[in-house]
Amino acid sequence: QMQLVESGGGLVQAGGSLRLSCAASGRTITNWITAWFRQAPGKAREFVGAIERSGGIEMNTDSGKGRFTISRDKANNTMYLQMNDLKPEDPAVYSCAARYMPYVSRNSLDYAFWGQGTQVPVSS
Repeated sequence: QMQLVESGGGLVQAGGSLRLSCAASGRTITNWITAWFRQAPGKAREFVGAIERSGGIEMNTDSGKGRFTISRDKANNTMYLQMNDLKPEDPAVYSCAARYMPYVSRNSLDYAFWGQGTQVPVSS
């Protein structure tokens, strides 16, 4: 089955940048919808963005305010979340997820496969 492992999280200073990786195994990500979610302390889980099977990208513009981008590397079977100009409101656990459907959902309940999550603290 699909397995996902996030990496790249860690403390970063406000204004800095960080790239998170979501390495997939067991299945090829181009056959799946893959997405990033985040959950900040005391807040609900939030959709950040996703990549369609075709490579199309759908972003939640409220997550990162245009500072975040996503991409994927077919050869490495990996999806990335590039976060620039990190703000004090960005600290959260960031998780990648996948679903075997032809379209993107922003609802976390629609995703059956999840990574373990990676923490992104932001120091002021």
